[in-house]
Amino acid sequence: MNAVILKKGRESSLYRNHPWVFSGAIQELKGNPVSGETVDVLSFKNEFLAKGSYSPKSQMTVRVLSFDKNEIIDENFFYQKIKSAKMKKELLMDEFSNSYRVIFGESDGLPGLIIDKYNHVLVCQFLSAGAEYWKEIIVQQLINIFNPVCIYERSDADVRKKEGLGLIKQSLYGELKNEVIEILENGCKYFVDVINGHKTGFYLDQKVNRALVGNYAENKNILNCFSYTGGFSITALNNGAVSVTNIDSSSNALKLLLKNCELNNISSGKIINVQGNVFNILREYVNEGKKFDVIILDPPKLVESAGQLTKGARAYKDLNMTAFKLLNENGILFTFSCSGLLSAELFQKIVFDASADAKINAQIIGRMSQSPDHGVSLNFPEAWYLKGLVCRV
Repeated sequence: MNAVILKKGRESSLYRNHPWVFSGAIQELKGNPVSGETVDVLSFKNEFLAKGSYSPKSQMTVRVLSFDKNEIIDENFFYQKIKSAKMKKELLMDEFSNSYRVIFGESDGLPGLIIDKYNHVLVCQFLSAGAEYWKEIIVQQLINIFNPVCIYERSDADVRKKEGLGLIKQSLYGELKNEVIEILENGCKYFVDVINGHKTGFYLDQKVNRALVGNYAENKNILNCFSYTGGFSITALNNGAVSVTNIDSSSNALKLLLKNCELNNISSGKIINVQGNVFNILREYVNEGKKFDVIILDPPKLVESAGQLTKGARAYKDLNMTAFKLLNENGILFTFSCSGLLSAELFQKIVFDASADAKINAQIIGRMSQSPDHGVSLNFPEAWYLKGLVCRV
């Protein structure tokens, strides 16, 4: 068996079942494993610690698949992991939704692998050398377990470059019958563009938060920033919102938002779509004296690395400060950060500083996170990335 031997004293994280081994922790490589192949991870004293996928071009050299010395990494291993995840995720589902995250990487025991189910279509991201190595077998197990209409690959995330992998978009099984897929979530209908949309096409991690917005929507005028294809907007309008103003930089996303309105029999007269830079448009709204009852801030990741933390924190503060100025008395702000490197404590401090600079008194009336199908394993806290606050002026 190929193996990596750790430097003395570098095994403590593996004793806590953390699934990453970085290159700086490795003393020696035994054998000649190819990229993605399974290797044993041994301590300085040659004690077995784990087995995982080898990635020679990444700083994260081994991603652990098992801490059991006797477990065999083969077709049955992946079948059981996927089948178990499917069973657990379906326990979270109800009759009003037909889409969920099947595999959430390390949290479901399959590092570097993302699988989302959109109705009868599966969309996969193979983001690590190990996931790429086992791709053909993983796809076969998905066919066996789900019998999907189509399996589509969206391995076009830049993180693959760190693994020495190219960017890929392709059908792996079957064909997409339409340009977009119709899904059901919380009783709302959405078209999802799995080929050209963000990530795998839709933000399933916001499911419970979209439902929460619906609770505050009745008779309200709402501003949805970074609206994408209108996930929050459709929920709000289906729950009695008077109007929703959507801001997004993508004209294609806003076009699909309008189609989602038609799909839900929502009058276009209740929708105002604005294409442009959210930061600039919010400042213009402040100068114009515009006000809203509810504002949703769900920006893309503003902190990509530790070196961007200060710059990203300033951007979050600017965004929230401007939003506070646009809220009516008793107005509600739903504000999110999907930057994993930004802690919940720091995010709350940023939102407080934004309210202080806006000269607004506000209180936190709710806290939000990613939906349960994006569960966080206790041995892998890095999986918790989405945090949000519900603030009332």
